[in-house]
Amino acid sequence: GKYSMDFTEKPIEKTTVFTGKIINVRVDRVQLCNGSIHTREVAEHSGGVCIAAVDDEKNVLMVTQYRYPVEMQLLELPAGKLEKGEQPLEAAVRELSEETGYTAGKIVPLGEFYPTPGFCNEKLYLYLATDLTPGQSHPDEDEFLTVSRIKLDTLVDMIMNNEIIDGKTIAGVLKAQKYLE
Repeated sequence: GKYSMDFTEKPIEKTTVFTGKIINVRVDRVQLCNGSIHTREVAEHSGGVCIAAVDDEKNVLMVTQYRYPVEMQLLELPAGKLEKGEQPLEAAVRELSEETGYTAGKIVPLGEFYPTPGFCNEKLYLYLATDLTPGQSHPDEDEFLTVSRIKLDTLVDMIMNNEIIDGKTIAGVLKAQKYLE
């Protein structure tokens, strides 16, 4: 890019060491820009979507669920992973419906980002959903969550007070707030 030299690392050998339902893990040998050889551990992930669904009163639909890897319940925006061959927009519509029951009259992209590029290639696509209509939620059979509605301004305060510590939720809420200004 325009900010730096080219520090591209060239793969010499890629080895998949684990194949799972959510991630595959590779251990690659790479050549650094100075010629030295190192290993890189890479978690391959299909990517996901995260939806800030905001109603006419500036309430945001939020889900609370237990996250096993961090051993705690987190307050998050509705989100989910991309199914094979699925487009991000259709995934956003599907996940919003599955987790909250809501459908949106309008969905706009808020951009995309890499939550943990140090070891994982997962890309998350952020969306703002408005013009909301309630319906029946239908989470996956292994998914237990509660849905709540919290004012957008309150969520921003919670982020700044470190009460919301989920990365995609921080990004999605702040981008939604900025977009709606």
